[in-house]
Amino acid sequence: VRLVESGGGSVQSGGSLRLSCAASGFTYSTYSLGWFRRTTGNQREGVACVHNDGSASVADSVKGRFTISLDSARHTLYLQLTNLKPEDTGMYYCASSGWDCTTVPDIWDWGQGTQVTVSS
Repeated sequence: VRLVESGGGSVQSGGSLRLSCAASGFTYSTYSLGWFRRTTGNQREGVACVHNDGSASVADSVKGRFTISLDSARHTLYLQLTNLKPEDTGMYYCASSGWDCTTVPDIWDWGQGTQVTVSS
């Protein structure tokens, strides 16, 4: 499994970014894909997940601001970030698992991460 993130950057508070994760080396129907982040002073936490049945879940902390989507034809997972806040600053990681992808112990494979920085 290979996961390569892109799309991070620096934006001002209230801005938007779209993160991409190019995923390869597995069958989509048997894997779930998700996004995690490690913000300043915090452990890595689950942000959003697309399960292998197509259902999606988003963490309460970002619900209404972040949207996860999967383009299976392009083998790419996206995370749309809107109304960004300084506390969203951190490293964002793409991850794969067999079903749940909302907690670190669920994860089988990780990408290298992409940095998001939000200034006030």
